[in-house]
Amino acid sequence: MKHNFDYLIYIGRFQPFHLAHMQTIKIALEQSDKIILALGSAQNERNIKNPFSALEREQMILSNFSENEQKRIQFVHIIDVYNDVKWIRLVKNQVAERVQLEDKVGLIGHFKDASSYYLQLFPEWEMLELDSLKDSISATPLREAYYRGEIVESAFPLGTSDFLHQFQTTEIFKQLQHKYQTQDKSNL
Repeated sequence: MKHNFDYLIYIGRFQPFHLAHMQTIKIALEQSDKIILALGSAQNERNIKNPFSALEREQMILSNFSENEQKRIQFVHIIDVYNDVKWIRLVKNQVAERVQLEDKVGLIGHFKDASSYYLQLFPEWEMLELDSLKDSISATPLREAYYRGEIVESAFPLGTSDFLHQFQTTEIFKQLQHKYQTQDKSNL
């Protein structure tokens, strides 16, 4: 089957990976041969906004897809650099290591709020905007519920739900939960 793109790039933190993320990847797999997930906030330090490591997010995401789909999903890890010029260069360089010059590369996503401005920073990649996902699930309230001890099962695919239940039993989760309960919540 011939797809519209060789690669679609999907940038996100996926903290945690929820059904709107999964829907986006399913659409990307219909439109492209492969998808590259640029996992943001991939530095090693955990915090209440970024509780899961990049490798944990890879496992969480892949657990929701078939073996054939998994073969078409690749990852690059993007650390926070707090400078758009450096961040754009970092994303482009990591993607360039995965694609060939002749490949048709696109960017998939939706403009949910002001934080989605980064989607406009890659004009060389054709944008596949997903209007259908506007006003959909947001990870922030899901993380907040998680720290309160709740897993909003209706918001997650099964693999993510299993991961969250398992992670909830770890010492790392208990430490992050304590930080959440004692810190200012305005930066979630």
